[in-house]
Amino acid sequence: QVQLVESGGGLVQTGGSLRLSCAASGRFLSISAMGWHRQAPGKQRELVATITSGGSTNYTDSAKGRFTISRDNAKNTVYLQMNSLKPEDTAVYYCAAAARTTFSTSDYWGQGTQVTVSS
Repeated sequence: QVQLVESGGGLVQTGGSLRLSCAASGRFLSISAMGWHRQAPGKQRELVATITSGGSTNYTDSAKGRFTISRDNAKNTVYLQMNSLKPEDTAVYYCAAAARTTFSTSDYWGQGTQVTVSS
């Protein structure tokens, strides 16, 4: 079993910054890709950014230049630094990780953390 716990969400004004964290724990052998997704009210969940265990990153177009994903492999933790936030960034942000256990490699999700950007 793998647990992902997010933290760092909150309310911020337009142009402000937030840093999200997500720590993985449980019984797993390794974690390959980690990432952040978000879901705004009435919309589908969308990918925001991903990072491999080697540090290669990928961003959705709306996040490029404003968000930075990073990870600490020793702590099994992924971060999302969000700058220049806009009201359209308001959403529940979910952490995801591809973890290898004894029996399989599966995707795991956190419970989500709310980010609200006021105009």
